[in-house]
Amino acid sequence: MAELLSLAEAQARVLERVTPLPAETVPIAEAAGRVVAEDARAAVDLPPFPSSAMDGFALRAGDTPGRLPVVARIAAGVPAPRPLDAGEAMAIATGGVVPDGADAVVPIEYVVEHDNEVEIPEAAAQADNIRPRGGDVRAGEVVMAAGARLGPAQIAALAASGLDRVVTARRPRVAVLSTGTELRRPGEPLGPGEVYEANGVLLATALASAGADLEVLPTAPDDELSHRAALERALEADVLVTSGGVSVGQHDLVRRILGELGVEEVFWGVAVKPGKPLAFGVRGATLVFGLPGNPVSSLVGCELFVRPALLALQGASTPGPVFAEGRLAAGVRRNAHRDEFLRARTRASDDGLVLEPVTGQESHMIVRAATADALVLAPRGEGELAAGETVRYLSLA
Repeated sequence: MAELLSLAEAQARVLERVTPLPAETVPIAEAAGRVVAEDARAAVDLPPFPSSAMDGFALRAGDTPGRLPVVARIAAGVPAPRPLDAGEAMAIATGGVVPDGADAVVPIEYVVEHDNEVEIPEAAAQADNIRPRGGDVRAGEVVMAAGARLGPAQIAALAASGLDRVVTARRPRVAVLSTGTELRRPGEPLGPGEVYEANGVLLATALASAGADLEVLPTAPDDELSHRAALERALEADVLVTSGGVSVGQHDLVRRILGELGVEEVFWGVAVKPGKPLAFGVRGATLVFGLPGNPVSSLVGCELFVRPALLALQGASTPGPVFAEGRLAAGVRRNAHRDEFLRARTRASDDGLVLEPVTGQESHMIVRAATADALVLAPRGEGELAAGETVRYLSLA
């Protein structure tokens, strides 16, 4: 058997075969989770005018300290009635337009009001509590650069900058196919030797969060006709993700039939645990991932290879996987030949994040894995990683 690919080499081979998807313009209300395809530039200055950062009084800093008449009151959303003259103050609400002539706002809690006069006990400084026009962004400047993924804050930034539409990559069309005669849908009665199918919903849930436009196909039993029909249909997508049928047993039909359907196998087998018997291939622009049937193996393969590929298809500047660092709560033995991904729970402590490996690390134990929110990377090697040692992990939150 050929030597297994390293994790880094396998990830590189996947990304080498990615051709970014075409762009389309969408309303920002429909852009959550998408990747910006061309720089989005502000339509207006933000703020569009000098505005007050506080409820208080607009005035000239040179008139403080002192006692000033209040000549107007400015609410948010309406212009100042006139410029401010020397020796005057205008009451102003947070977000209100600072009148011409004013160069400071004194918060209401720092003054004493007397009928239509206000006493300012201490000197104000120029620009105190004034948000300058264009202080956040100027019209024409980049709000979101190409490659950025749009979450709540990014969508809000586009809206505040006057943009109602944004150019993003098209969502990748992803077909998910689970294989195995033994699989039954949850809720159906189980016969002898049968188990409930969980990988389809696992993969659909994970890949939806990576921007996929999903089609989950009916489970294919272990016969050639069913496999061929399902795979032919699934290969019409941008990405095909199968689970099961990629090992070396007599009922593992996926790899052979994919080859007969014109899929070029780029690699099979990666030096990771769980998830060694993972296949990756291409047919034209379609990416094809054959994930193992054990649920935790499918989860690990999805996070390490499929999710980054989907983000790369959309032009993400950092497709990942993106690792963070934490400390091990307990020692773990390393695998001499394969990088191992351990399921763990994260816990905050006074000196940083702590990772507690869960009990039951076998690749079929999806219920045990469900108690974890992190995949801890234990690099291949001899000996063990000691408690307290700094390790890298992927978030599953």
